[in-house]
Amino acid sequence: MMPQVQLGIRDIQMDLKPAAVTGQQQLQQPRADLRIEQPAAILDINTRQSELRIDMSGLWKELGLLTPMQSVAQYAQDGKQENLSGIARRAREGQQMKNMAGKGQGAKIAQTIAKQNHGPKRVPFNIAFKPSGNAIDISFTKGDIDINITPQKPRINATINKPIHNYTPSKVSYTMLQRPSVSVIDVTK
Repeated sequence: MMPQVQLGIRDIQMDLKPAAVTGQQQLQQPRADLRIEQPAAILDINTRQSELRIDMSGLWKELGLLTPMQSVAQYAQDGKQENLSGIARRAREGQQMKNMAGKGQGAKIAQTIAKQNHGPKRVPFNIAFKPSGNAIDISFTKGDIDINITPQKPRINATINKPIHNYTPSKVSYTMLQRPSVSVIDVTK
């Protein structure tokens, strides 16, 4: 006959008690360190000024008011003409005195010449002046403004901070009440 075997198995028995300290987990994410700088844009402005020219020399000329250079030239011309007129008048008066001297005129010659040279001369008088349409020359050149803007890129420096992770595990106390065991018993005996 064959031997008969019986197995006896005992399970483990445990007494588990959670400890007073439970597990804790703390997680913090610090903000990133962010530094942003915006350089100012480069602004370049170039201008050419407008120009207004008003030439009134034609008006002054019509009024009889001349520039210094024109005035000197005009007075020189007038002086030359008056000088030539004076020479001609004296030559004419000398000729007249020569012709009348032999005719017994005597003192009357000087009186006759004086009457010719004397007498009120009317000066033209005019207060109404109307300049011609071309007396004043006006010219205008417009100005320009050239604006150039060069934007500058922002400088961004970002430093990412690692998360702060704190973990405290829980503690469990245990007591083994029964050890596990396996027993083999021969029942044939």
